[in-house]
Amino acid sequence: MREKIVLAYSGGLDTSVCIKWLQEKYNADVITLTLDLGQREDFQDITDRSKATGAIKHYQLDVKEEYVTNYVLPSIQANGMYEGKYPLATALGRPLIAAKLVEIAEKEGATAVAHGCTGKGNDQVRIDVTVRALDPALKVIAPVREWNMSRDQELIYAKKQGIKVKPSNSIFSIDQNLWGRSIESGPLEDPNVEPPASAFEWVTQPKEAPDTPGYVELGFVEGVPRSVDGQEMGDLQLIKHLNQFAGKHGVGIIDHVEDRLVGIKSREVYEAPAAVTIIEVLTRHELAFKSGVEREWSWLVYSGLWMEPLRFALDSFIRTTQRRVSGNVRLKLYKGGLRVVGRTSKNSLYKVALSTYQKGSTFDQSSAVGFIELWGLQSRIAAKMASEVMREKNVEHTKGKQGQTLKQKSK
Repeated sequence: MREKIVLAYSGGLDTSVCIKWLQEKYNADVITLTLDLGQREDFQDITDRSKATGAIKHYQLDVKEEYVTNYVLPSIQANGMYEGKYPLATALGRPLIAAKLVEIAEKEGATAVAHGCTGKGNDQVRIDVTVRALDPALKVIAPVREWNMSRDQELIYAKKQGIKVKPSNSIFSIDQNLWGRSIESGPLEDPNVEPPASAFEWVTQPKEAPDTPGYVELGFVEGVPRSVDGQEMGDLQLIKHLNQFAGKHGVGIIDHVEDRLVGIKSREVYEAPAAVTIIEVLTRHELAFKSGVEREWSWLVYSGLWMEPLRFALDSFIRTTQRRVSGNVRLKLYKGGLRVVGRTSKNSLYKVALSTYQKGSTFDQSSAVGFIELWGLQSRIAAKMASEVMREKNVEHTKGKQGQTLKQKSK
């Protein structure tokens, strides 16, 4: 019986070539799998392309709801931003792809799964590690990493194999899902070149954005956005709405030179209007410990360690901190700028009666004297000790100089 391999299939040049390459090298039957993560593709065309290229079966799964519920919402609660800039859109999608590869492989009795990731990027790590954690018995094959072909060589191979190559109208390499759009290659490989307007699809260039500011009020329940301008929305509807609204006002472009997991510095350009808008709302200067947890959580997800027990433990802590994060936040969006201009919450620690400088304040200002006395206690003690040490040094220095003068006189 021929071996079966389940291939994560995008319909592009790399994964189409993968089908034939896997058939040749492993003498295997190839089953393809495409996930709908909100990437706005023609999925029927991808299905037809898979079968025409030689796959014995094709799966196309709509996992948008699962992606948002199990991956995006936890990231929102964790303020998931790698290096403070990248909202992890691609990184969050890869463990879901890996999980579905394992699911279909077990259903079909396959002995291996495959993907089209290169040996330079992070995605190979994210998929390989997750697959092996879920089913250690499965082999993971990365044809692009193994064959090391250039694009020109791939095109020659595709022509030789009779693979119809889908024409590309873009000079960029694009990966997208509903949480963000990643743009690479072409002129963007020079970090000193400003991304051209043609690179962007979701975000209006700021100079072309409306001349009137846009306002939006987000309602949160336990750290998760549930309403827009008082209207409750489902998760998918809310993200789509914010992508459109914030993008129209020029909000959501990220231009970042980031540290890839494999040690390469990489210039990355992203569009993520909804993610930037929502996470801007949740960035709170709470506890230093919470900030550390957010950085660690983002690092684990970026690094492909979705199945790491530490992430599960951090999730528990994060969920606990979010129980009281409910209320409304009002945002002002104007020509690429984003600013919080109002916030209300029944759980807020902000109390007007304590903060006001007007008549009716309930704060006893005389209590500040004792607080300052205790707050600066260690600083005052340290300063006194330093002063005493300096005084002793000055005395010793003076005595030393006097001794030298007496010796010179005696001569």
